[in-house]
Amino acid sequence: MGEGLRAENLAAPAGGAVRVVSQTVGTDELLLALAEPGQIAALSHLAREGAYSAVAEDAARYPQVDKLCDVEGVLKFHPTLVLFTNYSRAELVTQVRRAGVRVLVFDRYKTLDDAYANLRLLARELGPETEQRAEKLIADCQARVAALAARLRGAPKVRVIAPSTYGMIPGDESTFQDMCDHAAAENLAATLGGLHGHEPPPNESMISWPIDRVVVAGENLEHALSPFTNLPPYQFMPVVREKRVAVIPEWQLSCVTHHRIEGYEQLARALHPEVFR
Repeated sequence: MGEGLRAENLAAPAGGAVRVVSQTVGTDELLLALAEPGQIAALSHLAREGAYSAVAEDAARYPQVDKLCDVEGVLKFHPTLVLFTNYSRAELVTQVRRAGVRVLVFDRYKTLDDAYANLRLLARELGPETEQRAEKLIADCQARVAALAARLRGAPKVRVIAPSTYGMIPGDESTFQDMCDHAAAENLAATLGGLHGHEPPPNESMISWPIDRVVVAGENLEHALSPFTNLPPYQFMPVVREKRVAVIPEWQLSCVTHHRIEGYEQLARALHPEVFR
């Protein structure tokens, strides 16, 4: 199955028909990309939230599990397969498994290659035709990435950070680093700050970093930047005071599936408008 991906209760489900419950936004996005409508029993409670989900409009057609869903809240949809991640509630995963329902746990999602591996893993659960659908989707994604790389070839890297109001910023080994790697951007939290994953920023030294743009999530510049204009250390940074900002939709900063390519393209357009004219 590939390193970092786990399946539980691997015996084939009785009766042949597959009914899937998804517990997270990431697994919602994978499921909606691959499954036949009749295979989708329920999606996560955030599936229809456009701030978090790349598939909010499509998700509106399907039932959702409750926010504080327990094992009965999952089993009421009569699933043959439940999709979790390694940040799902461990006790719920255990209870569903003990109920004899097949469980798939995803725990790789930092890079686009991880997203491809997750598509292939889920496709194997849904049937041979779905495996072909997954390979077609992956090929389409690879073509988009190649086209973006060709457009950005020779473009100088723009130096960026992705500030947060939660006291953490992303360094390397993060989805934001993956976005930077595909959008001709240098993540200074990784290269100057030496941060890994999401860590507290080095507030004092960060003020002197040569940041070209800050990458923030929101609907427009004023809305996205406003939380940082009175928040140290960001309020002291010239890049914030001068509103040198790249704004992208919130879900793109946290996306863990193949839909992250939209974030690559959005960030690239914001940082390198000259190559998209």
